[in-house]
Amino acid sequence: MEIPVIDLTPYVDAVSGKFSCDELLHPELKTVCSEVSRILRETGALLVRDPRCSIEDNDRFIDMMERYFEQPEEVKRIHERPNQHYQVGSTPEGVETPRSMVDLEIQNTLQQLHKDHKPTMPTGPDLKSRYMWRIGDRPTKTQFQDLNSEHIFPEGFPEWKQVMDSWGFKMISTVEAVAEMAAIGFDLPKDSFTNLMKLGPHLLSPTGSDLGRHGEEGTVFAGYHYDINFLTIHYKSKFPGLSIWLRNGEKLEVKVPEGCLLIQVGKQLEWMTAGDCKAGMHEVVVTKSTLEAIKAAKKENRSLWRVSSTLFSNIASDAVLKPLGHFAKSPLSVNYPAMYAGDYFERELSVIKLNVGNGKVGA
Repeated sequence: MEIPVIDLTPYVDAVSGKFSCDELLHPELKTVCSEVSRILRETGALLVRDPRCSIEDNDRFIDMMERYFEQPEEVKRIHERPNQHYQVGSTPEGVETPRSMVDLEIQNTLQQLHKDHKPTMPTGPDLKSRYMWRIGDRPTKTQFQDLNSEHIFPEGFPEWKQVMDSWGFKMISTVEAVAEMAAIGFDLPKDSFTNLMKLGPHLLSPTGSDLGRHGEEGTVFAGYHYDINFLTIHYKSKFPGLSIWLRNGEKLEVKVPEGCLLIQVGKQLEWMTAGDCKAGMHEVVVTKSTLEAIKAAKKENRSLWRVSSTLFSNIASDAVLKPLGHFAKSPLSVNYPAMYAGDYFERELSVIKLNVGNGKVGA
């Protein structure tokens, strides 16, 4: 199965004022919105084209992050903030623990998967590095200060803020468009999700995987897991290796077409739809396709760091996470009790061994 590609241009044009507000109710636009919600529900993932996000923007970002990750470990260690649950600055490899190693419910689910669709089981913590950069305004008052802390600026990158903010805000705009379209498709008010995203701890979180050191087939950089945020968005990586699982349990190695972005459902969207949308499971592993890309990169003398342009969009920490609208009437809503998004987030960070600081959970 291939994931369909949705062109956001008609919707972006409509909400940017090129068309009247009445056109948002145009049957063709409503049909596209219904398609967005259907694909998210059935696959947990979505491919989109957004005219505001260009290949050049992504390339500039990836080039800078390759230079960052190529630095010596002792330089990057300065930017680590374990006391803030690694939710800002650098996270070294070997810290985050895949859910498949610690979550009994997921382990039980894995036993039911067909052998051809089982993930590559990790033997320890993820081998990926990460850098967390805040996108957007922060609340002036919050119960969850550690989840809403200030930036960490690495030395030697004068262009850092401009490149990170420029690319991060463009991807957030894409997420907001998809969130509005999904809400319309789910028969909710258009701003049901985006209102809760305001002042959320959105994170531009590129991962760095050193294929020069860990380039053997079967190496697990990110073990089988779901994302704990609202929607995750990525641009195409130079190195393949990301696989996702569809709702029916089918494993799919993702091939992102040129100029497209991949959206994945996170746990917060699952919560607000009472499980109608399920957080998508995925992994990043060195595959045969990765090996071919490594060979090409060596021939062209390019960086062997696999960098993802991942951005995690989030519901505001002090907002209440609960099933919305008609989803609250679902019999499954009892599995998704109302709680502060920040409490939920800290609980999840504790499971994957990132909540090691002064937070309320796992401290």
